[in-house]
Amino acid sequence: MGLRVAVAGATGKTGSEAAKAIQAADDLELVAAVARSRAGQDLGTVLGQGPWDLPVEVDLDEALRRTRPDVLVDFTLPTVAGRHALLALRRGVRPVVGATGIPESEMDQLRRLVADTGLGAAVIPNFSFGILLLARFCKQALRFYPDVEIIERHHAQKVDRPSGTAMQLRRVLEAAGARSPVSVHSVRLPGLVAHHEIVFGGPGETLTLRHDTISRASFGPGVAMTVRRVVGCNTLVEDLEGLLAE
Repeated sequence: MGLRVAVAGATGKTGSEAAKAIQAADDLELVAAVARSRAGQDLGTVLGQGPWDLPVEVDLDEALRRTRPDVLVDFTLPTVAGRHALLALRRGVRPVVGATGIPESEMDQLRRLVADTGLGAAVIPNFSFGILLLARFCKQALRFYPDVEIIERHHAQKVDRPSGTAMQLRRVLEAAGARSPVSVHSVRLPGLVAHHEIVFGGPGETLTLRHDTISRASFGPGVAMTVRRVVGCNTLVEDLEGLLAE
C-alpha cells in the first residue's frame, strides 16, 4: 500500500473533498476519518460514495495512535487546527493543514517542533493550482504595474477576514516589488465560494487577474500532491510554491 493518511474535518465542506481525493488515489491509503459530526457512520456512505469500511471518529489522538498514519490532513477550524498539527508531530505524523487564521503563537510552536523532529509539515491557505499560477502571473505583471490592490470574495460563513489566500498573495506581491502596503478588500456574501482578484493600475489602463473557485473539489489534487511531497520535507512549508521547491 501507499502512504497512510488520516483526515480531520473529514465530513466538512473541504475536508470531505480532501478525503475523496485521497480515497481515489492509488498510492494513498485513507486509514482514519475524524470529525465532530456523523460519529460511528461510514465515511464513504456519509459522502455519498458507497461504503468505504471507514467509520467516522471523534478522538484525533486515539485515531493517530491506533492507525499510525504517515500524514494527517486537517481541514478543521483555526481554533483547533494548530493544536492538531502539534499533536500529529508529537505522534511522528506529518501534518498538512488547510485552515487559515491559526494563531501566530501556535505557528511559532510548529516551526520549532518541525525543527526539533526533522519532520516536514505544510500549512497552506489554498491548495488550488490556479492560485499557484495566479501568484506566478502576478510577479510578471509587477514588472510593468507596481500599483496593485486585492479584492477577495468569500461565502458568508468564512471565519477570517481577509482570507489567508489574500494575505499570502499580498506577501507575494510585496516581496516581488509592489508598492506597499498592498490594500486588501474583503466581501462576504451568500452564493460565493472563493474568488480572488488582483487589480493592477497604470497610466490610462488597468489589468485584472482573477481566480474563481467554483467547487471545493478543485483543492483535491493539490492536497494529494502535498501529502506525497511533505514526507520528503524537513521544514514547515506555507504555500504550494514552497512545496514545489522542496
